[in-house]
Amino acid sequence: MSGPPRVLTVAGSDSGGGAGIQADLKTMLALGVHGMSVLTAVTAQNSQGVRGAWELPVEAVRAQYRSVVDDIGVQAVKTGMLASAELVEAVAELLDGTDAPLVVDPVGVSKHGDPLLAASAVESVRAALLPLATVATPNLDEVTQLTGVRVESEADMRRAAGAVLALGPRWALIKGGHLPGEPVDLLTDGSVEHWLRAPRHDNRHTHGTGCTLASAVAAGLARGRSVPEAVAAAKAYVTGAIGAGFPLGSGIGPVDHGWALGPRG
Repeated sequence: MSGPPRVLTVAGSDSGGGAGIQADLKTMLALGVHGMSVLTAVTAQNSQGVRGAWELPVEAVRAQYRSVVDDIGVQAVKTGMLASAELVEAVAELLDGTDAPLVVDPVGVSKHGDPLLAASAVESVRAALLPLATVATPNLDEVTQLTGVRVESEADMRRAAGAVLALGPRWALIKGGHLPGEPVDLLTDGSVEHWLRAPRHDNRHTHGTGCTLASAVAAGLARGRSVPEAVAAAKAYVTGAIGAGFPLGSGIGPVDHGWALGPRG
């Protein structure tokens, strides 16, 4: 194979450019892989929140996926906003026939608290999508949505990881950034634990962190890194992007996906 490794994101669009497909492709470019996309939904959103969301038809999602995978091929896939049970199940069916590492970001709500996954789709994520995942990357709210486990302290994270692993992914990355104190994430396959710590940046402009982290993990896997290596590198990249996050509009601005590429502005 010539050219950079190829990574496919299956996710929704963020018109403000901070999260979703836009964040995924920026992350992939910054990390030296070729990003490709399957659009599942269009959102109208900005720094203040999501104004509206429209799902694409299942046949449009299938056609995009087959067009990319059958001709170009992929070295890793990342999923984000899948919106509905019908889309979750269609994407899971497509992924089940694709031999590439899969990073599942089980997107439930936006940074502003706007729902991005129908309540009726949660069971489909549990039953159809998570069993296919190489790595699942839920935040604490998504852990509760998927498993019922509430994480209120670092000590709860091991129990949360066990509950997520019980749904079938090979590895669980429990993101503890919403807990007080220095942010810590737990990566485990049920036998080995990696506690990933980073300084907390005093910066409110953190829109897109979940999408960015999952895409960075997928980029690492596409490059042939092990899961722990890919996650550690992704964590370092996202920490830098949060530190460089910038104001945009009148609400929460995005992380800076190009922070490591040189001077900005």
